Amino acid sequence: MNIYVIMKRTFDTEEKISIKNGKVSDDGATFIINPYDEYAVEEAIKLKEEHGGEITVVTIGEEEAEKELRTALAMGADKAVHISDEDVEDGDAFSTAAILATFLKDKEADIILAGNVTVDSSSGQVGPRLAEELGIGVVTTITKLTVDGDKAIIERDVEGDIEIVEAQLPLVVTCQQGLNEPRYPSLPGIMKAKKKPLERFDLDDLDIEEDDVEGKSKTIEVSLPPVKGAGKILNGDLKVQAQELISLLKTEAKVI
Repeated sequence: MNIYVIMKRTFDTEEKISIKNGKVSDDGATFIINPYDEYAVEEAIKLKEEHGGEITVVTIGEEEAEKELRTALAMGADKAVHISDEDVEDGDAFSTAAILATFLKDKEADIILAGNVTVDSSSGQVGPRLAEELGIGVVTTITKLTVDGDKAIIERDVEGDIEIVEAQLPLVVTCQQGLNEPRYPSLPGIMKAKKKPLERFDLDDLDIEEDDVEGKSKTIEVSLPPVKGAGKILNGDLKVQAQELISLLKTEAKVI
């Protein structure tokens, strides 16, 4: 089975975000594999363990993203690909999908896995856009995946319920929490990852013109959410607290 995983380098979810000159500042920030992409890596490894084949992890971004690629290799992926997009100004989900589609169009992938969303932009667009560019099917927010020959049986999360989908390979799927429990890289895996192949490309290598993958969306403003005021503790018996709560909802919150 020819398996590809789309991965992104994102802020550690425990990072305190700050805004500098109208942009999110990454000064001194810690980066990790996007948590939803970890589910994709783990599911790819499980597919290989069951069906055999090869796993290639692909990321687009700055040179520092190679650290996260090595982590995916240490988890169990076989090969990694880093595509530099430094020549793309104001790239967005369209840019990412277009670059990935150009790279993947002749790779004959059986299945392409990605995270459902990233914890930075959270658009959830790259997987569906990529499938559209490649002309293959896509199933999002999956929580269970079974592959039988050229057919996939998939369970997906639909607002607290489960939908069961049958789809033909090749296929793009985006992975959601609950699909699996990503493994930690083992020490032998970390040592092996240093010797696994990591290919590097830029847009010229893929015959991509910068204007063809320029972002279609513009960021108008970036700001932190307003600071929340201190909460109030209600005292007294339940009847007194209920009366005070109703009064506050009327006079202060003005919601009733």
